[in-house]
Amino acid sequence: ISSFQVYIIQVSVGHHQWTVKHRYSDFHDLHEKLVSEKKIDKNLLPPKKIIGKNSKSLVEKRQKELEVYLQTLLVKFPVTAPKVLSHFLHFHLYVS
Repeated sequence: ISSFQVYIIQVSVGHHQWTVKHRYSDFHDLHEKLVSEKKIDKNLLPPKKIIGKNSKSLVEKRQKELEVYLQTLLVKFPVTAPKVLSHFLHFHLYVS
């Protein structure tokens, strides 16, 4: 049996607020695209951890790290987020 953690991210833009749910692998895929397309620092994404990956303390710590990761990306692209990041955060569903 394979288990995985889903991270729930609260997104706020102006008066709009919504949640998105992603696995760590989704963040990794996003990061790989941003590293190759936008030259983002490859060390920005919190590292993948294997041992105890579903322990409550690690999940909480990684949740915070992933939130910081996304906030850092949004600071790097203050005017227009790259398409891959906008799609990841579901901007197309909520912001017009």
